[in-house]
Amino acid sequence: MTYRVLLFSFLTLLFLASCKQEKPTYETITPKDGWQTAQHYYLQNIDSAITKLDALKKVGATADNSKQLFTEARLYFKKAEPYASYLNPEVGHKTNGPALPVFQDDNNRVMAPIGLQKIEEGIYEGETAPETFTEEINVAMGLMRVLHKNIAKRELTPKRFFVATHQQLLRIISFSITGFDTPVSTIGLNEAAVSLTSLEYVYSQTIQLTILEKNKALDAEFKEHIKNAVTYLKEHTNFAEFDRFTFIRDYMNPITRNWVAIRKTSELWNGSQDYPFNFDAPTFFENNSFNTAYFLPSNNRKPTKEQIELGEKLFYDENLSSTKTMSCVTCHLPELAYTDGKTLTIGNKGKALQRNAPTLINSIYQKRFFLDGRSETIADQITSVFKNKDEFNTQVHKFSNDLLKDTTYIKLFEKAYGSVPNKNTVVIKALSAYLSTLNTFNSKFDKNIRSEENTYTKEEQLGFNLFTGKALCATCHFIPLTNGTVPPFFNDTEKEVIGVPETAENKQLDDDTGFYWYYKVAIHKGMFKTPTVRNVELTGPYMHNGVYTTLEQVVDFYNKGGGGGLGFDLPHQTLPFDNLQLTEEEQKAIIAFMKTLTDTQIEGTY
Repeated sequence: MTYRVLLFSFLTLLFLASCKQEKPTYETITPKDGWQTAQHYYLQNIDSAITKLDALKKVGATADNSKQLFTEARLYFKKAEPYASYLNPEVGHKTNGPALPVFQDDNNRVMAPIGLQKIEEGIYEGETAPETFTEEINVAMGLMRVLHKNIAKRELTPKRFFVATHQQLLRIISFSITGFDTPVSTIGLNEAAVSLTSLEYVYSQTIQLTILEKNKALDAEFKEHIKNAVTYLKEHTNFAEFDRFTFIRDYMNPITRNWVAIRKTSELWNGSQDYPFNFDAPTFFENNSFNTAYFLPSNNRKPTKEQIELGEKLFYDENLSSTKTMSCVTCHLPELAYTDGKTLTIGNKGKALQRNAPTLINSIYQKRFFLDGRSETIADQITSVFKNKDEFNTQVHKFSNDLLKDTTYIKLFEKAYGSVPNKNTVVIKALSAYLSTLNTFNSKFDKNIRSEENTYTKEEQLGFNLFTGKALCATCHFIPLTNGTVPPFFNDTEKEVIGVPETAENKQLDDDTGFYWYYKVAIHKGMFKTPTVRNVELTGPYMHNGVYTTLEQVVDFYNKGGGGGLGFDLPHQTLPFDNLQLTEEEQKAIIAFMKTLTDTQIEGTY
């Protein structure tokens, strides 16, 4: 089935669903208090975004005012996005997600790209047929009507406001200023300013009076910080030259610190462990900014100190493998950021495995494991290592009594789980608990972005600004984790087709098809999980096949446009550019920045 047919199918279903409902009546009600006023504000802005899209549909992609109408539609959407996407993350993401084909795993179909970013391509690149452009706008309007309906029927509460705002503050850092939201038009800096002014307005309608009664200085400081950030954004409008490092450190971090203080001062909501964030962390760059328990399997959300200590001991034990020659640390050496430094990892009989070992530091903060993304949880990943005939090659449901030759295990198991197990499932839980503590944000970058020290060089700062700007690295390696787990919901880890070559000579495409094995659809050929860039100085050789030994080679590969830029036939490559046109100085700066992501110590979050 063609993309266009699928687009029509989606459009038909969307409009059938929306047409069954009468227009919401909420907008005809006069708000009775500040919370209803704020809810009405979100609703009106979705209405306005739909109106602007309808006007854009009438004039077409090539009209003189098409860019202006599109910009206005996006700005209205940005004002409503916090609450709209909080209520319906899936539809919010489709409305404002990347312009890539969407694979539907429930029916193994590929749907054409949809949403605002796809519309943006039609306006700024001019390659979309008029009838297709109309269809795309109709789909976007349909999505927004779904969001409109949700906003109308679900009451805005303090909890929803605090969570939605937390998510939007991260979107500013991860999406707006990096070009993820607007990769072609690069109008995200203005959208960041609109998001902040919108926050200040909703704050003024809802909780400002509460804060004024308790801490006038905090209220004044919060508004001053928003004013300063918006002024900075309006005075520095050049996307390529924008100083994102300074903006985050000196303007966004003060706002997030204020926001945490405002939530606590209001006493309207105390936070929750049901989200990926630690709502008490003052910025998104702290050692405890993320709620590790959220990323663990549901049956292992709160591991005890004893379970973690047991997992650490097991991590180093070769009795876990059938040959008694392999432990976890065999392939994940602490001194190499828990990698093994090999082009391809070596298995239990000296045989090279298909790929190399990724770092375990911060590995818990993802929703896919292994480089091809085949395991959904860390427990699934460890289980696969146990089952793999070339790795541990042991039975998951049978416990190895050879472990008990070390009698300290008896007490450790009893303390951790009440008894010595008869299945390796307990061992896997303990290992998962330990691995979830290998988290740290203590790099030179973290300390400087938190203003704990002022040791960043001009080259390193330029490198960060390029990484999060012109080079578009952060549109896949999202700030602050620098991995592919998509903020602000962190319920999916992206996989990309970038066209890695077979050798460093860059003459032939590697034959490893990656995630293709799972569904066997063309868009997945050569698709691999986006890894973290943190500690990358220590984790070479690079790419799934270890093809590059230096960061210079890696940056050169991306600068040339990935495999497509090297001349490989890659119709489904997902890199958002043909080539980057980075100068030699700029490439060196990006590498200098990446080296500041090397952690100085590993600290668990438990």
